[in-house]
Amino acid sequence: MADIPWFTLHGLVVVLAVLAYVVHSRTDHVRRQPAAAIAWMLFIVFVPYLALPAFWMFGTRKRARPQAIQPLPAGYAPAQTPWAIGTLLALGQPVPQPYTDLQIHADGRVACEALLALIGQARQSIDLCTFILRRDALGEQVLVALCAQARAGVRVRLLIDGLGSLMARTPDLRRLRQAGGQAVLFVSPLRSPLPGRTNLRNHRKLVLADAGTADARLWCGGRNLGAEYFEGSLGLPPWTDLSFELGGPVLAQAAELFEHDWVFASRQGGAVVPVLTAVQPATFPANASAQLVASGPDQSADTLHALLVSAAYRAQHRLMLSTPYFVPDPSLLMALCLAAQRGVQVDLLLPARSNHRLSDWARGRSLRTLARAGGRIWLTPGMHHAKLVVVDDTLALAGSANLDGRSLFLNYEIMMAFHSTDHSTETVQRFTVWFDRTRSDAQRFEAREPGWVRDMGEGLILWMGFQL
Repeated sequence: MADIPWFTLHGLVVVLAVLAYVVHSRTDHVRRQPAAAIAWMLFIVFVPYLALPAFWMFGTRKRARPQAIQPLPAGYAPAQTPWAIGTLLALGQPVPQPYTDLQIHADGRVACEALLALIGQARQSIDLCTFILRRDALGEQVLVALCAQARAGVRVRLLIDGLGSLMARTPDLRRLRQAGGQAVLFVSPLRSPLPGRTNLRNHRKLVLADAGTADARLWCGGRNLGAEYFEGSLGLPPWTDLSFELGGPVLAQAAELFEHDWVFASRQGGAVVPVLTAVQPATFPANASAQLVASGPDQSADTLHALLVSAAYRAQHRLMLSTPYFVPDPSLLMALCLAAQRGVQVDLLLPARSNHRLSDWARGRSLRTLARAGGRIWLTPGMHHAKLVVVDDTLALAGSANLDGRSLFLNYEIMMAFHSTDHSTETVQRFTVWFDRTRSDAQRFEAREPGWVRDMGEGLILWMGFQL
């Protein structure tokens, strides 16, 4: 071995690393965006000693493999079914169901009051999933309320993302366990029950009270459980965000999703967690108007990405998008640009400056491309964290997903799809009113050619940030 030149050994390491990447991708049926695949290959070729260990830790983004097409329920007629419902059914999502008493929270104060009321009124169970539970006044309020309910005999289960718990200094959860509640971290970034999936994050946000009863109630949206999302902190105003609550039969879908995530995170009894698949009813509900949309590694398809691309091509009049971070992949960006070019009014609402500077740099090229295609981009003066998509008067999507590669291809996300019915478009119009009211304080973005330093910086961040 001593007589073998170093560059020969290095070349052998590169070949073996590339071979490991290819074999793993083939055997696990891994599907990556082209930019991500190219970035991994270049990383492995140039720095195999760092890249290969990183790949084994972070390189896999799907737990679910492609599946056979699921049979659709009796009564489903493509010609009479809205395109959004048909698309989601084709992507393996559950059949839409009725909902009741939808409340869109006017601001953070109302959202906080609704959240604490929901927890306090529960009589049988509270299931709470969040990315961040911050160690501040708001987080303390939530934890105290959960502990009180656990001591009163209510089954309390708290599911927090592992990375989110490190980012936000989660409060001491031993208090909840000592009160009789349960708390679990979802895939800690320092360890993962699945090889290659340490970089996956549960970004879903929901609070479900009394699941399975007539009084069940769901609180959902984009707010993490920290003061900045509700009432502000450290003298700063609260972020603009969107959350809502509702009841009705559609909540069974949220209960099933939480149960699946809970079993996976807690590994109860060491059981192998099956891939999440929608169990479809025997018949297609005539009055269905909402359905839960799950996206992430537990779905064989990139659900939200596929739906958004379809929405851009299907939109006839107006497409409204609200997000804190806008770093779309080329296919979604092209679909949005083509919608604008064929006369659809494409409105994108996001903060002038977000809480992630890298994201603000990375979005520059996409914003300029969309603006030049005729899209209208609106920049809010404060931090804007709301996630909403409205298509014409037919579909509103609200929940936890951002319009960037991490949310659309890596994170576990949850959105609620509200469909217009033959009798009413009221709910979709309510979300449209929320969007336009929030947009009223924003400034129009004007595309300008960047300097060469910024242009190179944007390209470098887009290339290096494919997993961030």
